[in-house]
Amino acid sequence: MPIRILLYLILFAATAANAQSVYSPSDDTTLILTPAAGPAPRINGPSVFGVRPGHPIEYTIPTTGMRPMQFTADKLPAGVHLDKTTGRLSGSITTPGDYTLTLHARNKAGHADRSFQLVVGEKIALTPPMGWNSWNIYASKITQPLVAANAKAMVTSGLIDHGWTYMNIDDCWQGARGGAYHGILPDSTIFPDMGGLCKEVHDLGLKIGIYSTPWVESYGHHIGGSAMNQEGTFERTKENIPRNKKQLPFAIGTYSFLSNDVQQFTAWGVDYLKYDWNPIELPETKAMYEALRNSSRDVVLSLSNSAPFAGVADWAQWSNAWRTGGDIRDNWKSLKSRLFTQDKWAPYGGPGHWNDPDMMIVGYVGWGKGPRPTMLTRNEQYTHVSAWCLMSVPLLLGCDLTKLDTFTLSLLTNDEVLALNQDPLGKQATVVSLQGEAGVMAKDLTDGSKAVGLFNPGDSTATQQVVVRWSDLGITGKHIARDLWRQKDIGVFDDQFVADVPRHGVILITLRKN
Repeated sequence: MPIRILLYLILFAATAANAQSVYSPSDDTTLILTPAAGPAPRINGPSVFGVRPGHPIEYTIPTTGMRPMQFTADKLPAGVHLDKTTGRLSGSITTPGDYTLTLHARNKAGHADRSFQLVVGEKIALTPPMGWNSWNIYASKITQPLVAANAKAMVTSGLIDHGWTYMNIDDCWQGARGGAYHGILPDSTIFPDMGGLCKEVHDLGLKIGIYSTPWVESYGHHIGGSAMNQEGTFERTKENIPRNKKQLPFAIGTYSFLSNDVQQFTAWGVDYLKYDWNPIELPETKAMYEALRNSSRDVVLSLSNSAPFAGVADWAQWSNAWRTGGDIRDNWKSLKSRLFTQDKWAPYGGPGHWNDPDMMIVGYVGWGKGPRPTMLTRNEQYTHVSAWCLMSVPLLLGCDLTKLDTFTLSLLTNDEVLALNQDPLGKQATVVSLQGEAGVMAKDLTDGSKAVGLFNPGDSTATQQVVVRWSDLGITGKHIARDLWRQKDIGVFDDQFVADVPRHGVILITLRKN
C-alpha cells in the first residue's frame, strides 16, 4: 500500500475515533492552565473602539511581549496620534465614520499586526468594559493611595497588556459640595487631590471611574446628586426610610445638582460613572445620559443596582451597562445564581449596551475587612471567568491588584478566553441545553465560529459527562474543537462533542468549521 494512502487512513481513523471519544483532560483543572505569553509581540484586546465626534481618543493598545517595543500604524486618520513607545492612541476625529487601520508591534523577538477599527459616532463601549472596582476589596475604606497603588499594579502585573483598563472608585469618596462647579468634592482626608489622581491614572495608560447617585444620600451614607435645599447642603435622610418606589420623593431631593457634578467629573477627567439607586428608572437615567453626552468627554454610564427587567426596553438605550441583580458575594451559591439565569436579558445586550451580573470575585477580596483569598474554589473561578466572558458582560475585578498570586493572574491573562468577551459581535451566550444540573451555553462569534461552555454546577459527583449537540447549536458537519483555557486544538468532531466536566467546573471551547 502506498505510504501516502496509509497515512491518510491512519489520520482518518484517528479523526473518527476522536469524534466518538469523550474529552477528559488529564491535567488537573485546579492547576494553572493558561500558557505563559511568549517574548514576541501579541496584540490583544478588542479590534474595535468607539468614540464620539470631537471627543478625545484615549486608548492603550494591549500588547504582550518583551520590552522595549515599537508601535506603528497604517492609515492612521488625520487628528489621531500614536505614541510609538507606549502604544497609546490619542487625538480626536470630528467627522463621523468607520476608520480602519492596521496596528503593528515589533520587538527583538518578532512582530505582530492587527486590523483595528475606530468607530466615530454616537456609540461608545462597543465591547464590554474591562477594569477594576474598589468595593469588593475596600468598601467604605477606599482612599486615594489605595486607588493609586492598584492602578500601578494594573500596569506592573501586566494586566494592562491584556485589555484591563478602568480603575473605578465606588461609594464613600464623597465629601461636600463646592468648588468652581458647585459639584461634589472628595473627602479631602482620604482623597486630597482627585484631579491629580485622575491624571496619574491616565499617565499610566489607564482610565478612571467614579460613583454617584440621584438620591440625597448614597448607600454608604455620603452626599448624593440631589438635595432638599437650594444650596445642595447634605442633609442625611432617615436611615429607616426604605428606598423603594413609594418612598422615592424622600430619596431623590427636590433640587438636582446633576449638571454640577458632571461638570466636576469631566473637569477631573473621569471616564466611567457608576450611577447607583433603586429602582432604576428612565427619567434619572436619561437625564444623566444627556448630561454626560453634552460634556467634553466620553463617559461610560453604568446603572446599579438590580435593574427591573420590566423597564429594560426604556432605559437600556440611554446607558452602557446595567446591573441584572443584587450584589455578588464570593461564594458558590451567589455565583451559581447567576449561571443559566441571564437569558431573558440577552436581547438587550450588544455593542454599546451591556448586561451586568456584577463584579468579579477572584483573587483577594474583603469588603473593607482586610484582604483574604476568595472563597471560590479554583474550579469555581474557572467557571466564573468563563461564564462572564461567554455572556459578554463587563469584567470589573473586585480584588486587591497588589496581591495578585500566580493562579489569579493566569485567570485574568488568557487572551483566547478574554477574546470571547471582547468579540465585536457582542453576542451574549445563552443556555442551549440543560442536562440535569449541568448545561451548555453558546454564542456566535464574529469569525463565524461558535463559543461553547460546558458547565457542571451540580454537587453530586466529581465529574459529569456533558454533551454539546450540533443540533442545539444550529450547525452541521465536521468542526474543530479548541480548548481555550489550554489554548490547543482538541480534534475534529462531527454531530456532537462530549466532555467530562469537573464538579463546579467548566470546559470552554470554540467550534470552527473543518
